[in-house]
Amino acid sequence: MSEAGAPSILIVDDDEAFRDRLVRALAQRGFDVRSASTPLEAVDQCRVESPEFAVVDLRMPDGSGLELLRDLKGIDAATKVVVLTGYGSIASAIEAMRLGATHYLPKPATVDDILAAFRRDDVPPLTAVESAAEKTPSLARAEWEHMNRVLTDAGGNVSEAARRLGLHRRSLQRKLNKYPPKT
Repeated sequence: MSEAGAPSILIVDDDEAFRDRLVRALAQRGFDVRSASTPLEAVDQCRVESPEFAVVDLRMPDGSGLELLRDLKGIDAATKVVVLTGYGSIASAIEAMRLGATHYLPKPATVDDILAAFRRDDVPPLTAVESAAEKTPSLARAEWEHMNRVLTDAGGNVSEAARRLGLHRRSLQRKLNKYPPKT
């Protein structure tokens, strides 16, 4: 809790407009809100004063949200972290949960979605992913998830993942930069 008794929350996203909207909306709901545009800036802020909650974007130009999640948990294991992404996959969701994320939400997420994710501590975090997995995914979705899983297995190395998939590196990059297909 901050000095005023309001719960503290850190928003980390490279999209300035989205970050500012979240900051304003959470401040109106009584949170002590701080924000950062890069993982390094977020880590520096957390070393000074660790927040109770954090909302972290998965993909940022200056670093991975998963690496930031690991750093935040290393600074204060009690910080509850929700990972947001516009490029979600089952592999990255599982990795985020393994690293200690409270929940993993697809963008665009509303402030209500984010606050509900923080309140769902008594529900196992992978319930939503398991429910979605019960439906048979489209071939395009299965291909996209497989590429992301191979990329994760290759440690994020696109060239190695392309070699394992039998694709040209540029072809894999183009496919990964597209939004994931609907189920």
